[in-house]
Amino acid sequence: MNNSRRLFGISTIVLAATSAAPSLAAEWSATEAQLQYGRLDNPFSGTSTDTTILTLQHASGWKYGDNFFFVDFINDGERDGFNDTDVYAEWYPSFSLGKITGCDLSFGPVEDLGLVAGFNYSADANVEKFLPGLHVVWAIPGDAFLNTEITGYQDIGHGDGAPKEGDSYMIDFNGAFPFSIGEQDFSIEGHIEYIHNRTSEFGNVKNWVFAQPQFRWDMGKTLFKSPKQLFIGIEYQYWRNKLGTDVDESAVQALVVWRF
Repeated sequence: MNNSRRLFGISTIVLAATSAAPSLAAEWSATEAQLQYGRLDNPFSGTSTDTTILTLQHASGWKYGDNFFFVDFINDGERDGFNDTDVYAEWYPSFSLGKITGCDLSFGPVEDLGLVAGFNYSADANVEKFLPGLHVVWAIPGDAFLNTEITGYQDIGHGDGAPKEGDSYMIDFNGAFPFSIGEQDFSIEGHIEYIHNRTSEFGNVKNWVFAQPQFRWDMGKTLFKSPKQLFIGIEYQYWRNKLGTDVDESAVQALVVWRF
């Protein structure tokens, strides 16, 4: 399958997911376009290159669960086989066991439990992953939230791109914590994941820790009297054993976010 067909497939998923929320009586919905710019590492060549990432991100909740996906359009300006006008996408539909059964499953710091079926896709490397598992919603006060996914990490690609890998597992913490200082609104949000080591056709792929916390300032509220629409800030990217290699990455990226 060529890249144009893959892009068509991703676009179809995006349109289906965003249009599904109204038809499934969405309880809430948030869609953002994010622009990031910073210097990122190529773990295979050892070089670092100024990289632009445009992200479309959507999250929504409906009667029986949540839906989250993002699509990254990545360009580092090089033609070295890495991040060359690449497309990367992840989709995580989850289903609340509490909502489906009508039972209160909360206990201690846990608010709800659910099931999740994640999909990861990279066009340039032709990588496809399936991540089935458990979705944990933590009891966090106010507008903040914190979730944990504990899933399998299964390679479902056809082996005609990146080396095919064995099965592994992932643990991911993701959340958002808004706060105010005086009249100014801020938030810290993002995720941190751990993916266990696995084997590939060429040997061992190291486990990794990948964190992408964002610090945002609500510029739209301050300058244009339009809160929760336009944000600026930074995203810090830390990646221990990037893509299973020996490379550790630490990078700060400029961030602009437009919420629809």
